[in-house]
Amino acid sequence: MAAKTNWVDLLLLVAAAALLENAAATTYYVGDSLGWQVPPGGSATYSNWASQHTFFVGDILFFNFTTGQHTAAQVTVASFNSCNTANYITLQTTGPANYTLNTTGPEYFICVQSNHCSQGQKLQVNVTSTSGYPGSPPSPPPPPPSSAPSTANIATFSIIFMSIAVAFLC
Repeated sequence: MAAKTNWVDLLLLVAAAALLENAAATTYYVGDSLGWQVPPGGSATYSNWASQHTFFVGDILFFNFTTGQHTAAQVTVASFNSCNTANYITLQTTGPANYTLNTTGPEYFICVQSNHCSQGQKLQVNVTSTSGYPGSPPSPPPPPPSSAPSTANIATFSIIFMSIAVAFLC
């Protein structure tokens, strides 16, 4: 009987941890309804957007752009300041694209399409360590690209369902 209780406790603990991790991360829609494009207001557009949010390790930046028209490239501060589109850390060419913030400190992003960075399509975010309280509220989401459920939601549901099933079977 003790083994049964230990397995049930372990499964419930795993399910709770999955829910907490999923709840802790916030997805930010870069530029809100504007999305990720050459901003009509120049480089101040994305600077102003970033200044309205507090970003934590684990948060996700959602770059909403059309494949072939824009990119989302993570770059160094030097490449960000000079709009050097040839020297990037990571490059996402298929839109929309997600980027998970994994380290503290500043993170820099540009579009490497011709002259887009110099026209203001660049973003700097400052990432702080995880906190006991949630960050700023998430940006309102743009219309979803599809009605398919997210992988995280499916995984969380599966863990909970399996935990309940095992609890009843044991």
